[in-house]
Amino acid sequence: MEDTSYDLIIIGGGPAGLSAALYAARARLKTLVLDRNPAAGALGSADRIENYPGIRGPVRGDELLGIMRAQAESFGARIEKDQVYGVDVSAQPISVFTSGATLTARALVIATGSMGRAASLKGEAEFTGKGVSYCAACDAAFYKDRPVAVAGASSEVMDEIDALAKFARPIHFITRERELPAELREELGRAGDVRVLAGARIEDIRGNESVREISVVLPEGKREDIAVDGVFLFLHGNKPITDFLYGAIETTPEGCIRVDRETMATSVPGVYAIGDVTCKRVRQVVLASAEGCLAALAAEQYLNRGARMASQWSH
Repeated sequence: MEDTSYDLIIIGGGPAGLSAALYAARARLKTLVLDRNPAAGALGSADRIENYPGIRGPVRGDELLGIMRAQAESFGARIEKDQVYGVDVSAQPISVFTSGATLTARALVIATGSMGRAASLKGEAEFTGKGVSYCAACDAAFYKDRPVAVAGASSEVMDEIDALAKFARPIHFITRERELPAELREELGRAGDVRVLAGARIEDIRGNESVREISVVLPEGKREDIAVDGVFLFLHGNKPITDFLYGAIETTPEGCIRVDRETMATSVPGVYAIGDVTCKRVRQVVLASAEGCLAALAAEQYLNRGARMASQWSH
């Protein structure tokens, strides 16, 4: 990489990072996006997106990312495939260490996302995006009047079941817990057509082009095959990708980067964090994009040393 000095470097090329790049480049900041794997990430693996504003009809996640990349590049952002191994935010300019070079920037945006648990169920990896989902709020509408399974700890999945219950039926809730709190059972009863399989686990996921069936191991060791069109997994949560920071930026006890939600600023001046690395409760593409906008506008203001956050509306 010949050019090593930038106004803004963005680590991560998902919807949050690309939105930040679009706004920063349009504000005439010299902007670089570093993305170690453009095809990875939650959006890149999504089979169908239909609730992003301005998109006519369903698109694949990688198609939407392609549109975002092209738009950011059209304003002058540079996007490179590279791995970041470390940063030095203790002095200006900020240093970013990659596999190919040491880069510098006056401001930094961290948009590295979170790392989900490794696919551990037989058939899970094969059918991810083809019936296996990790976000009910994202995909519930695709399962109107269709059977689905939900697997996870009872304390974590009630919101997901509520989202699914508006569309899917029946819902098979599979949890390793043998006893569910009475209050939770009441909530499940109010949710609608929900069947609870307590003390059970999914053994494998099967289908052809998409999910068609799961095999469940029941408490007594018996197996039951259940016909479903979708499998929603909430088994171990996600881990924010912050290892390359080596503790240089303040995080929560859960390892999420702590930010000011109005500007997405971190504990280090000139450094911002956006998207899933901040551990939002609601994970949607449009929210990630909005955070990218906030961070870029805040970075522009920071670099202009107190200038008012400017509008980028065209007149």
